[in-house]
Amino acid sequence: MAINMEKTAKRRLPGGYNGADAAIYAFHIAAAAICLAPLINIIAISFSESSAAVSGVVNFLPVRFTLASYNKIMEEGSYLRSFFISIVRVLSGTGLTMFLMVLMAYPLSKSDAEFRQRKFFIWMIVITMLFYGGLIPTYLTVVYLGLKNTLWALILPCAVQSYNTILMMNFFRTIPKELTEAAEIDGAHDWYILFRIFLPISLPALATLGLFVIVYHWNEYFSGLIYMDSPQNYPLQTYIYSLSIKINFEQLSAEEIVERAKIGTLTFNAAKIVISMIPVLCVYPFLQRYFVKGLVLGSVKG
Repeated sequence: MAINMEKTAKRRLPGGYNGADAAIYAFHIAAAAICLAPLINIIAISFSESSAAVSGVVNFLPVRFTLASYNKIMEEGSYLRSFFISIVRVLSGTGLTMFLMVLMAYPLSKSDAEFRQRKFFIWMIVITMLFYGGLIPTYLTVVYLGLKNTLWALILPCAVQSYNTILMMNFFRTIPKELTEAAEIDGAHDWYILFRIFLPISLPALATLGLFVIVYHWNEYFSGLIYMDSPQNYPLQTYIYSLSIKINFEQLSAEEIVERAKIGTLTFNAAKIVISMIPVLCVYPFLQRYFVKGLVLGSVKG
């Protein structure tokens, strides 16, 4: 045994790692670099002059550094308003969606004996996943309800997400029944069981699904195009999508013409991408530890 331990110790690298550990770390570092390379390239392009980006000489560092593309986006008067609309949409939409999802998932996680209509409601949810009502009926419903040109038009049509509800339901079904039975013996009602027992246990699932909802509300732009008549009511993604490079040289000075010449479609679109992904990158680190645990949520019971 002493000889085997001595051989193992000899095979270990400085720092206590053996060859297998080093290979695993090297593989993950290489995979992370491959994933980050396109992102770094986009950031570099957004800070480069148009001529350098078009010629393909920009790799991972900006060439002839400039903030012209970002200045073009920021100088528009509607930028801050659109950013505020998106923040309100994300906060309101995520809160409402998570609240309704939990209220739907909890009773559906009960057994058929406890909730006799369970299968009927589950099939109602599944049908909405298989058959979509269509864009025109949805648009007409929003118009007839008087929601057009309001923030609710961006929130209510997607407030109840069937797929996430089923995932949450299956996660609730993995919670041991003994916890519920013990609480019921002590006289606890369903509201107490849900908010004081189920939700604290379900933080990984809630964080994972919450991240999905946040990303959806932040990145979704199409509803702003069809439900908002005025660009003043656009969320940020719709506003950025609608931006285009329009330069009126007759109203610009010589210095401004030189500055605008640094902007091209490639650098302008790269700046749009960078701005749109900043909030998600800020939120993700706080939810990462829950996100990893929640990746397998709902995979045990159906």
